[in-house]
Amino acid sequence: MTQHDTKTPQFFLTSPSRCPYLEDQMERKVFTHLVGEKASEMNELLTQGGFRRSQNIAYRPACESCRSCISIRIMADEFKPTKSMRRIINANQDLIGVEHNAEPTSEQFSLFRAYLDSRHRDGGMSDMTALDYAMMVEDTHVNTKVIEYRRRGPDSFITGQGEGPLVGVSLCDRMSDGYSMVYSFFDPDSEFKSLGTWIILDHISRANAQGLPFVYLGYWVADSPKMEYKSRFKPQQHLTPNGWELYRGK
Repeated sequence: MTQHDTKTPQFFLTSPSRCPYLEDQMERKVFTHLVGEKASEMNELLTQGGFRRSQNIAYRPACESCRSCISIRIMADEFKPTKSMRRIINANQDLIGVEHNAEPTSEQFSLFRAYLDSRHRDGGMSDMTALDYAMMVEDTHVNTKVIEYRRRGPDSFITGQGEGPLVGVSLCDRMSDGYSMVYSFFDPDSEFKSLGTWIILDHISRANAQGLPFVYLGYWVADSPKMEYKSRFKPQQHLTPNGWELYRGK
C-alpha cells in the first residue's frame, strides 16, 4: 500500500494528455494527496491558491504552453442576480435543497447516470460505475457535503425537507470562507428550468445566509463555450499572478 506523508504534502506532475476544453492543446496537472488531520486546512489553502479537489486529490493545471484555465470565485456577499437569473429563481421556487453528509445513494447514482447519458455521453466521466460514483462522493478527508434538491412539500416549511423524486444534486466542500462546488448534476428532463444555474444561485444564497464571502466555481476558460456560463455570475474574482483580482470583463 502506498504511504503518504500527512504532515508535509508532496506534489507530483502528471504526464501530458489531451485538453478537454481547447482543441490542439495538451494539459498537465500538478497534484497532491489530501489526507490526515490537516486535510481540511490544506484543502482551504490550496483552493484559495487555485487548486481543485477530486476525491482525496487536490490539483491545478501546470500546462507547458497554455495559461487559459483561470480560477474564479463569486463574491457572494456582493452578488446581485441579473434579470434572467431572477426569472430562474422565480421559476424554481417550488424546489428546496437539503444538505447531507457526503454519503452516496442509489437514487443519486441513477440521476447521475441520466445526466451523463444526456449531457456528457462522450465525456471523461461517461463510463463511471456505481462504485466510481460512491468513491467520488465519499472518498474525502475534508468537510464535504451533498445537497439534494426536491420539490417542496406541504410540511417543508416545518421540516425543512423536500419530497418526491430527486431532481438535482451538488457535491461541495464547506470552507471557512465559502463553498467550493466540486460537481453538480440534475434531471435533464425536469420541468424545472435552468437547474444548473439555479443550483449555483442556491449556493450563493447559502453562503450569504452563513456570512461566507465566496463561492468557488473552479476553472474558467475564456475560449471554451462550455465554460461561458461561469462568467455570468458577477461580481467575481479571478486568480492572477498578483493574487485574486476583480474581473472586469464584459
